[in-house]
Amino acid sequence: MKALFVALTTLTMLACPSIAQSVGEKTGINAMTGTSPSTEDFAKMVAVSDLFEIESSKLAQSNAQDAKVKAFAARMIKDHTETSAKLKGLVSSSKTNVELPAALDSSHQGKLDKLKELKASDFDKQYASDQESAHKDAISLFERYSKGGENADLKSFAANTLPHLQEHLKQAQDMNNK
Repeated sequence: MKALFVALTTLTMLACPSIAQSVGEKTGINAMTGTSPSTEDFAKMVAVSDLFEIESSKLAQSNAQDAKVKAFAARMIKDHTETSAKLKGLVSSSKTNVELPAALDSSHQGKLDKLKELKASDFDKQYASDQESAHKDAISLFERYSKGGENADLKSFAANTLPHLQEHLKQAQDMNNK
């Protein structure tokens, strides 16, 4: 069964190289063990995370009921657009041969599709929950890469971005605890 899982995962990654992640990152094993992601995994996961933050926050700008949610969404658009631009610059200048995805993976697209169906307070609650979860995942990813990443420029980027992500998480948790 394990061999079948590894074989299917490998085939999937070969078929979808632009969003492929290592098995350790895809299954969450690296996060559970505190293992640093590869540079390719880190860069791709950050790119997809930023895309989700930006797209879901654009939805929140038009669909959220609560003014605090809309204000948070505006900050997410601004901050994650900036981190996305920094990441693109670092990846291209450090010659990492990483091709950053230009679209969401199926998991993030599913979350975005679910948000699109919600209205008013249901939207606000789901958006806040998604933001809390996304920032917890991002903090884990950035902490692990800042401690053990392979690329010095991206390690520095991860370390410097962490305080902002931690602040975002606190704000998302505050939205959730209203």
